[in-house]
Amino acid sequence: MSEATASGSWRWTKPAGIIVFLMAGLAVFFSTGLNEYASFETLAAERGNLAAWVQAHPVSAPLAMGALYALVVLFSLPIAAFLTPAIGFLLGTVMATVVVVTGATVGATALFLLARTAFGERWRQSVQKSLSRFDSGFRDNAFQYLLVLRLMPVVPFFILNILPAFAGVSLRSYVAATFLGIIPGCIVYSSIGAGLDAVFARGEVPTLAIFSDPAVILPLAGLAILAALPVAYRRWKSSHRSDSAQAAPTI
Repeated sequence: MSEATASGSWRWTKPAGIIVFLMAGLAVFFSTGLNEYASFETLAAERGNLAAWVQAHPVSAPLAMGALYALVVLFSLPIAAFLTPAIGFLLGTVMATVVVVTGATVGATALFLLARTAFGERWRQSVQKSLSRFDSGFRDNAFQYLLVLRLMPVVPFFILNILPAFAGVSLRSYVAATFLGIIPGCIVYSSIGAGLDAVFARGEVPTLAIFSDPAVILPLAGLAILAALPVAYRRWKSSHRSDSAQAAPTI
């Protein structure tokens, strides 16, 4: 096999291998029934045992939760909305926020690097049309644009973990915007989890509908709007400057 053939084969094998790896994680999650344990009903039933485990392992328990969260984000498992308040319930708002933000950033960064390494510029062209409305924002100010999208997740979290890899966002901008952008949401959801003990004590079991409450959504929307103002102002200023240049008389 020639060197060129081997290189071409590797370029096609590497993306396929990474896709199989990520799909295998999803398959294991569902085939083993682990998704059935990710519920507030299970948390209510096992809260005594889980609290005892955390108390007996004050260092390793938070580390294990952080590692678990990183894996959930890496494999895009659909339980993050449950896991964040669950960790808040077990660790309290402050510690849970630290654990979740760190784990989510590590998992998201790993997925970003896998996507960028596997697909890179060659695959960028095939998704260029889909990227068009995001690409200019990432190109003009990648950090602030991604920060806004993280603060107000109008784009699903797992898609936003991969999309910047195709848009040429630098690793430093990606990590910083991801870490800072998910802090407010993690604080809100962890604090909801920290208050679940009173809910369980009343014999009630919450649902994920609590996260659609305006009291949860509106503060995050406000933060996203504030973060978006500088980006909007720069675009308006650039457009105004361009219009002025076109309107200027030529001599």
